[in-house]
Amino acid sequence: MIFFASASANQNDLVEKEVREAGGQDIVTSSGGVEFSADLETAYRFCMWTRSATRLLVLVHRFDGLQSTDDLYDHSMTLPWENWINPERTFAITETVSDCRWIRNSHFASLRLKDAIVERIRSKYDGVRPDVDRDNPDIVFHLHVNRNLVRWYVDFAGRDLFHRGYRKAQTQAVLGEFMAASLLYRSDWYKKLRAHLENPELEAPTLLDPFCGSGTICIEAALMATNTAPGLLKTESFAFLKLPIHNDELWQKTVDQAESMRIKNECKIIGWDIDTRAVEISKANAEAAGVADLIDFQVRDFTKTTEEDVPAETGCIVTDPPYGVRLDSGSAAIRRLYTAMGEIIYNCFCGWDICILCGNSELLSFIDMKPNRTNTLINGGIECQAAHYYVFSKQERQQMTERALARKAERLAAPLTPGAQMAANRLKKNLATIGKQMEKEGVTCYRLYDADMPEYSAAIDVYEGKWISLQEYAAPSSIDPEDASRRLEELVIATERTTGIDLDDIHVKRREIQKGANQYTRRGSSSHFNIVNENGHKFIVNFTDYLDTGIFLDHRPVRKLIETMSRDKRFLNLFCYTASATVYAAAGGALSTVSVDASATYLDWATKNMQINGFNTLNHFFYRDDCISFLKENRDVFDLIFCDPPTFSNSKSRTGSFDVQRDHGYLIRSCMRHLSSDGVLIFSTNYTRFKMFGELYDEFIVEDITDSTIGADFARNSKIHRCYMIRHRTEQALVINPPKRTVKKIVKKN
Repeated sequence: MIFFASASANQNDLVEKEVREAGGQDIVTSSGGVEFSADLETAYRFCMWTRSATRLLVLVHRFDGLQSTDDLYDHSMTLPWENWINPERTFAITETVSDCRWIRNSHFASLRLKDAIVERIRSKYDGVRPDVDRDNPDIVFHLHVNRNLVRWYVDFAGRDLFHRGYRKAQTQAVLGEFMAASLLYRSDWYKKLRAHLENPELEAPTLLDPFCGSGTICIEAALMATNTAPGLLKTESFAFLKLPIHNDELWQKTVDQAESMRIKNECKIIGWDIDTRAVEISKANAEAAGVADLIDFQVRDFTKTTEEDVPAETGCIVTDPPYGVRLDSGSAAIRRLYTAMGEIIYNCFCGWDICILCGNSELLSFIDMKPNRTNTLINGGIECQAAHYYVFSKQERQQMTERALARKAERLAAPLTPGAQMAANRLKKNLATIGKQMEKEGVTCYRLYDADMPEYSAAIDVYEGKWISLQEYAAPSSIDPEDASRRLEELVIATERTTGIDLDDIHVKRREIQKGANQYTRRGSSSHFNIVNENGHKFIVNFTDYLDTGIFLDHRPVRKLIETMSRDKRFLNLFCYTASATVYAAAGGALSTVSVDASATYLDWATKNMQINGFNTLNHFFYRDDCISFLKENRDVFDLIFCDPPTFSNSKSRTGSFDVQRDHGYLIRSCMRHLSSDGVLIFSTNYTRFKMFGELYDEFIVEDITDSTIGADFARNSKIHRCYMIRHRTEQALVINPPKRTVKKIVKKN
C-alpha cells in the first residue's frame, strides 16, 4: 500500500526519519509530508512510534487529468468504496485543494465526492446508504487536489496520531504534543539523550521547562527518555481499528513489541510554572501518561531564579514561554519578561543549552544573546522561531576574555602603516578638540570625524565611549576598489588605536545615495539594541540592522530647542522616525504629542523610546500614515510642529514620489494649515543643495536658524542640514478647510 504521512511546516525531515525507522520504502518527501510504500505491519509500527507526524493516509486512487467537478464525481463513482465502507458505518470527508482552476470552492469538491460515495454504496446495497457524521465518523476519506492531479485517501490513523490522549485538562495557551516532540527533537537535550541511551556511562541529561503550562514538553521528554511509544497511550482509539483491512493479531504484535522496548531512565525532568493551577494540570496529565514519577513539577516564578535554584551543574532548558499573541498580556510586560529571562539565563545557567520557542521573533532580541541556530515552526497557525543558545560557563568566559585581550594586545602592538598612522593622528587631534568640547558639554554621542581627509572618506560617530558607528562614503568609480578597501581597513585600525574602543564594537557600514524603499531597507537581522543617553534622555539604538542607528546626531541642538519651546504646547512630529524629538517635547512639558511615520517598525521603536523615558500617558499618540496624507485628512491644530522629511521617498499609501526640493512648498503650506496663529513650524532637511522657495518668505515669516542648530562636532560640515523656523504673519488666519465660497467656485469650474 502507499501511505502519506502529513507533517507540520518545516518538519518533513523529522517525519521522514520516523518513516525510515518504521521500515517505509520508496520514500518521497514533498512540501506537506512524506509519501512511502509499506505493508500493514510497517504502517502499524509507524502509527505506534511517530511523534511528529500529524496524520497518516492510505492511498485509494490517484488520477491526473480531471477538468471539472463533474469529472471528479464521475471518476469517484468508479472507485470501489464498498471495500472500505458499508451502510452501517458513518463517514466524513476532508479536503485540501491548491492551484486548481476548476475548483473555486473546496467544500463543494468534497460534497461531490460525498455524493459519489453515497451513490456507489447505495447501488451496491440495494438502495441503502451510509450516513455522514462530521464529529465522530467511523471512517474519514480525504480528497487532495493539486492542479489536475487528484488523490483519494482513507485516513488510516485518525486524530489520535497526534492526540496522545493524556491531556485531561489544559491551560489557556497550549503547545500541541507533536509540536513539543518536534521542538525536543531539534534541541540539544535530545542529542544528549541519544548519546546517553547509546552509552549509559554518559550522564543522563537534565531538562527544565520553566514555563511548563500543561506540562506537554516535560511529558513528551519523559516518553522519549523511557523509549515509550506514543501509540501505547491510545492502543484502542486509532481509526484503522474500524477499517476492513485491519488485522487485530498483527496490531497486538506491534503493541507487545513496543511494550517490551520501554526502558527505565534516570533523566532529571523538571517543570516550573508561576501558576498553581497549571502545575496541578501538568501533574494530572503526567499521571495520565504514566510518567508522573519521572517529572518534578513545581510552582516557581522563573524571573526570581537565583544560582542556588538551578537544578544541575549542566542541563538543557526547552520551553515555550508566553509571547503575547494568544495570551492577553501587555507588550511592555512581555518585553520585561524576556529581558529578565535573558539576564537569568546568562547569569544563572552557565554551561546550559537553551531552546526557546517564540511566536514573536522580535521578543528574542530582549534576551540579549545571539542564538547558535534557529528553526522555524508553525504552532497553531503562528510562525514561531525555535532559538538555540549555549551559555558559556564561567571558566569558558574567562578563557574567551583572555584570548580576546591577547588578540587585542597583539593588534595594538603591531606598527601602523603610514596611512593608518596619518588617520590616527587626525583622530587624536579631533579627540583633543571635539572630544574635549563634547565632554565639557556633557555630550556622550557625537561625530568625531567626517571625511576630514579626502583619502579616508567616512563618518565616525562615537556612542557613550563604548561603540563606534563608522559609515564609509561610497568611493567614486575612479577609485581602485582595492585601494578603497585598504584605506577603510586602515581607518578602522586607527579608530580602535586612538579611541580604545574594541574592534568588535566598531560597526562599519557603507553610506551611499538611497532612493525609494531602499533608504529604509533593513540590512541585518541581529535585532541587537543598546541604550544611549542624550541631555538626560535615553534612546534605543541599533548599530547593525539599519543604515542609521535610530538617532540623528546632527539634530541634537534642534531637539534641545524643541524641548525649550514645548511647555503646554500641542506638538506634532512628522516623519518622526524613532520619535527622539517627541521625547524632548514630552520632557519639555508638551500638553500632547502626535508622532506620524509610514513605518510600523520605526513607530514601534518610537513607542519604546517614549516608554523608557517614562512617557506612557494617554496624551501621546502614534499614527502609521503617509505624512502628506495625514496632513490632508487630519483637522487637528498644533502649536509646535517639527517636520524633517526625507530627501526622496516613495510611499505605498500615496501616488507618486516625494522630492524635498520639488515638493517642500506644498508640504510646508500643508503644515501651516495645521499651525495655530502664534505657533511655530521647525522645518529641517538634510538635502545639501536645498533652497527654500522665495514665495514662502512672502507668505510666512521664515527664519533660517541653521547655524544655531549645528553642534560643534558638525561645524566642519555646515551643510549637514538646513533648518528653518516658520511662523504665520501677523493677523494671518489659520485655514484648515477652505472658505465655502472657494469650494463653490471649484465645483462650478469642474
